[in-house]
Amino acid sequence: MSRASFPFRRSGPGAVSQSSNGGDVRAHAPPPVTVAVLLPLPLDRAYDYAVPDDLEEAALPGSFVRVPLGGVERVGVIWGEGEGGVEPACLKPVTAVLEAPPMTEPLRRLVDWAAEYTLAQRGAVLRMAMSVPAALEPAPVRTAYRRGQGEAPRMTEARARVLDLLREGPSRTAAEIEREAGVSAGVVRGLASLGAVEAVSIRDVATFGCPDTRCARPVLSEPQRRGAEALSGALADAAFSVTVLDGVTGAGKTEVYFEAIAAALDAGHQVLVMLPEIALSAQWLGRFRARFGVAPAVWHSELGTRRRRETWRAVAEDRAQVVVGARSALWLPFRSLGLIVVDEEHDAAFKQEDGVVYHARDMAVVRARLEGCPAVLASATPSLETAVNVEKGRYASVLLPDRHGAARLPSIETVDLRETPPERGAWLAPPLRAALAGTLDAGEQALLFLNRRGYAPLTLCRACGHRFHCPNCSAWLVEHRFTGTLDCHHCDYRQAQPESCPACETEGSFAACGPGVERLAEEVDGAFPGARWAVLTSDTVGGPSQVQDLVDAIAAREIDVLIGTQMVAKGHHFPQLTLVGVVDADLGLAGGDMRAAERTYQLLHQVGGRAGRGGRPGRVMLQTYAAEHPVIEALAAGDRDSFMAREAAARKAHGLPPFGRLAAVIASGPNEAETSRAASALARTARAEEKSLGIQVLGPAPAPLKLLRGRHRFRLLFKAPRGVLLQPHMRRWLAALDRRTRARLQVDIDPHSFM
Repeated sequence: MSRASFPFRRSGPGAVSQSSNGGDVRAHAPPPVTVAVLLPLPLDRAYDYAVPDDLEEAALPGSFVRVPLGGVERVGVIWGEGEGGVEPACLKPVTAVLEAPPMTEPLRRLVDWAAEYTLAQRGAVLRMAMSVPAALEPAPVRTAYRRGQGEAPRMTEARARVLDLLREGPSRTAAEIEREAGVSAGVVRGLASLGAVEAVSIRDVATFGCPDTRCARPVLSEPQRRGAEALSGALADAAFSVTVLDGVTGAGKTEVYFEAIAAALDAGHQVLVMLPEIALSAQWLGRFRARFGVAPAVWHSELGTRRRRETWRAVAEDRAQVVVGARSALWLPFRSLGLIVVDEEHDAAFKQEDGVVYHARDMAVVRARLEGCPAVLASATPSLETAVNVEKGRYASVLLPDRHGAARLPSIETVDLRETPPERGAWLAPPLRAALAGTLDAGEQALLFLNRRGYAPLTLCRACGHRFHCPNCSAWLVEHRFTGTLDCHHCDYRQAQPESCPACETEGSFAACGPGVERLAEEVDGAFPGARWAVLTSDTVGGPSQVQDLVDAIAAREIDVLIGTQMVAKGHHFPQLTLVGVVDADLGLAGGDMRAAERTYQLLHQVGGRAGRGGRPGRVMLQTYAAEHPVIEALAAGDRDSFMAREAAARKAHGLPPFGRLAAVIASGPNEAETSRAASALARTARAEEKSLGIQVLGPAPAPLKLLRGRHRFRLLFKAPRGVLLQPHMRRWLAALDRRTRARLQVDIDPHSFM
């Protein structure tokens, strides 16, 4: 690229030099090109740097560059041309342009948009898009061997095997040759010294299979076919759109959006599929492999360092065509993104609560808009926000009202615990216990659901009433009998179960209060000695491979009763599972969360949807003390739409999302009084303007979890009509605070958690 065509401006006037006859003349050398470089640090602005002449052609918008900052070299991204205002002599130079594909303009715009919307620093958002620094460098060079021109004067059987291996195949490292040809390292060295094999330098480039869109195409039902045509039509338009794939559990939504994936691949595009918890993707990956002949690229926190580098680089170089991942996959550097699918779009796991606080579903829609491609939101229980967008015509909708094939929706019945309570010391009421016995006698499988990990949520001393609580959090310690520990589920604190009470020193005085899934397992083991059971929670499975083992065991009929938390509610397909028992259907209905009823409905509907997905009829039993609650009544009646209409009316009446705007600020710090003062100062600043802006300030008040990981917490809420943007005002109020405080202020736009 010539200097005249370089896209960035030069900074400042030409330099002054002295002529040969002693006079001052204006030098004709142009000033340096300057670029603004954004760094993945908690900073909100980009910094100007000079571009040396030898790097001008490589230093393009989006290029990853190495620059000095505070005596340390750091890697950042060229965000645009320099802002100016800095004397050329004071500018530090870009020291290197890395050999990595530049960050695309849509991804850079997403970083800017997310920072503006969430009130996060741009550098903090950029860090999520630069999560694998090692991928910015080329793959390491290794020495390999190929067939050379020389000959081995004395041919042995071992040498012949090596030469045969290299004659037709690609270059191989010495270790690969030794393993595949069954020879020693000395054989390879000897052939290399004779020139029969020659050393070459290669780079490790991971290969990702190319999906075959014509492989094993399924026979779709008429509703599925219409849905697939609608999604493929959106792809043909090659423009941004959002379509909600709304189908009952077991309706075959995955097969429908697989057809959209095939259409995107045929058009030469990359595809991103987001799942709420990648640890639960075992069956999904199997279905993808059966449909397309290969596995997709996978992205989640359990990947090893090398695989993360390989996958990130392959996405950036357009060598990974389909990626399935958790919410962090949203920030991968796709070169030709043509479709985004958000499966189980209602799931709370898409909300990131730490660091940059954002909702991955909503951010996926924004990325689709910036990329100019369609987005598909799939769910059997769409969120109220999504339903309102469909109602207002912002999103299109595809309905799948019935289960696929011979399967039918399960029957749902309530077990009123006030009328038929469990036996003393038990948690399964007689009707559910009888249904479980019948299911096992029939050779079918059952699922018991309780959204509470461990053995018991509270342990106390019968002698003195001492309760075990976390020293770092406002939470009780949960007993885990599988590990013999008392754990805090909010931080990493864990202690061994003591033999005596730490308060009164009485031995053997502990009482477990309330049930957890481990306690249910104990009850099942005692009531049905021959039943084979397993517990599925985040405590009992360590990652995708362990989930796969458990899924395989269930499919092989090696497990009769699956006991689990919300992990069992997401996407599993077990044809022989005919009974679902919800042990405490009321859990989650209490509290001040405005989404409590909606979330409970979604969770129980999803877990109930695991029953009867094969040819046998399914049955769902909800144990409850509040059979008259609107959530329980709606579930029993199968009347989702009426329930959602009531929820929408209630939220609209109170000006709550999606009909109003909410933002939360959590002030946290090691000193309670100082943290309270910081929260109160922010509230005073905001209240000075709240009437004129139409913004209501609520709080501050101690958060429900007032102590978390050793930090005291105070919460504020800002509420505004739908037409009022909160962010500009909040940014101004936050900037006015005294920065000397040790309190940390975390902003949550559109909060989903009120803890």
